Amino acid sequence: MEQLEGMHHVTAITSSAEKIYAFFTYTLGMRLVKKTVNQDDIQTYHLYFTDDKGSAGTDMTFFDFPGIPKGVHGTNEIFKTSFRVPSDEALEYWVKRFDEKKVEHFGVKEQFGKKTLSFVDFDDQQYQLISDENNHGVAAGIPWQKGPIPLEYAIVGLGPIFVRVDNFAYFKEMMEKVLGFKEIAKDGSTHLFEVGEGGNGAQVIVEHNTVLPQARQGYGTVHHAAFRVVDQDGLEAWIQRMRSFGLPNSGLVDRFYFKSLYTNVAPQILFEVATDGPGFMVDEPYETLGEKLALPSMLEARRAQIEQYVRPIDTVRSDKDLTKER
Repeated sequence: MEQLEGMHHVTAITSSAEKIYAFFTYTLGMRLVKKTVNQDDIQTYHLYFTDDKGSAGTDMTFFDFPGIPKGVHGTNEIFKTSFRVPSDEALEYWVKRFDEKKVEHFGVKEQFGKKTLSFVDFDDQQYQLISDENNHGVAAGIPWQKGPIPLEYAIVGLGPIFVRVDNFAYFKEMMEKVLGFKEIAKDGSTHLFEVGEGGNGAQVIVEHNTVLPQARQGYGTVHHAAFRVVDQDGLEAWIQRMRSFGLPNSGLVDRFYFKSLYTNVAPQILFEVATDGPGFMVDEPYETLGEKLALPSMLEARRAQIEQYVRPIDTVRSDKDLTKER
């Protein structure tokens, strides 16, 4: 079986592309490496925040669908996204930073032997920081070198995603028999699954929850989560694997910066499998990633139309010297 390599990206929905850009850039210190549009809805921005070089496994991305209502958290959703930081000490830095920036957070807590710090943004989107101290497995990314966060405390990639489901037995079977994860720990109704090299960059935390109402997607919620394969051959093997289980899927979708397939593994839970490359530097240089509206070749001919749909956002940072905020 072609093994999944760990997290690739998480895509969520925001009420404001401008506000999420400011929050991720200047509060969280992640680098905007691509400002483009949703390829299936060209009136909608698609913003990609990553590590310094746009490495697969470090991406948090956002859509800003016009007129979408606020989402409702509940069961049957991907309800929280984790970001890796280098150490337990880094979490103490972030507690102080969140206090200073008036970011709502819930203090440092322990989760399956790792220190974590949960917080929310202006849309009630759910996140946590997780310490890589004593972590083993999938390698971390590279902190944004010119960002506002001291490098020893900066975000270096995606950690575990959290999923709530009401039919845990079915979801566990999907995770283990289809996707190749293993359950490695349990704490009450919460279960830790791991794939590939394991560690913070290759884990999913699943909560069995039959009490909460059904989640409803909207701004402030996650749209889908993606897992890594190395290349197109690996992706095509996964397409065949899903067909062998009778699992409906999208087939190969070319997203220009990577190739993908999509499948619903449970009600309202959309998973993607995506290739590591070709990556975000195929159409922009490292120095100015994310500063212009980038359109994949299949949309470039419609640039004038698209630029009328999406209002300009100033994302130029290469001319700014962001002071490290200690």
